[in-house]
Amino acid sequence: MNFIEQILSNKVLITCITAWFIAQLLKIILTFHKSKKIDLTRFVGSGGMPSSHTSFVMSLATSIGKLYGWGSPLFALSLCLAFIVMYDAAGVRRAAGYQAKVLNMIIDDLAHHKPLGNERLKELLGHTPKEVLAGAVLGIVIAQLMI
Repeated sequence: MNFIEQILSNKVLITCITAWFIAQLLKIILTFHKSKKIDLTRFVGSGGMPSSHTSFVMSLATSIGKLYGWGSPLFALSLCLAFIVMYDAAGVRRAAGYQAKVLNMIIDDLAHHKPLGNERLKELLGHTPKEVLAGAVLGIVIAQLMI
């Protein structure tokens, strides 16, 4: 079996990609439900409900746990990676998004007094704990269904 065939037959990788894909698709659907506008940029954008990063790593950990055992070092490694990603999504990236929002408000305020550049910072960077939890549940469910 060649390299490409091995990658395409990797059940864990396919499961992770499926969980990510479904999470990104859900972002488009939920954005449409909320705003009544189709925003295809949500498919590749970060932030929003559910966290696709979390879905990806939780499907990874769940798949590895099911295939190699919940007590395996590989499961422990993947679960630790998942916790780091979830912490980053709900903590660091969310704080950076909030800072971008505040800076954009300052730029808007200053713009009324003198001309400034129109470049705005991206505010939707991180996730709320609810979005991270939804991503984790989605990743676990997808892995349970696919592995």
